[in-house]
Amino acid sequence: MATAQQEHLKIEQLQHATPDEIEHIAGRERDNLEGTIPAMASDAEIREALEKAFDYRGDITITLKGGSTVEGYLYDRRLGTTLDNSVVRLIPTPPKGAPASTTVERVNIPYSDIAGLQFSGRDTAAGKTFDAWVKKYWEKKAAGEKNIQIAPEKLD
Repeated sequence: MATAQQEHLKIEQLQHATPDEIEHIAGRERDNLEGTIPAMASDAEIREALEKAFDYRGDITITLKGGSTVEGYLYDRRLGTTLDNSVVRLIPTPPKGAPASTTVERVNIPYSDIAGLQFSGRDTAAGKTFDAWVKKYWEKKAAGEKNIQIAPEKLD
């Protein structure tokens, strides 16, 4: 457990950092996948890319072997012993201009049908770590605010 002095120094560091800096401080390392297209030449690369896509907090675009694409949020995957019996589960992005009440059918795609993958959507959680929240809290407290509540930002 950290001492009071260590906690104070950590808070001081966070008060002077931007959300992007906080996202990448020691202990927060992670891949910046937004906009990337991973290699998917082998079974192992396909599995690794889809694991990263499962952990990604934005939309992805999957290109199927037939040439069509599906864009959406990968919310689940079912791992099997082969690519044929492994499946990703995706919530497709509603068509542009569709009303907010539009429901979309969830899609199951076997790993074996996937030809390509792109991390096409914005990582909606980038820069929104707990440390970023703490920084905002201390900024408001330093400004003399009382009953500080930091509401989550609106998603695009």
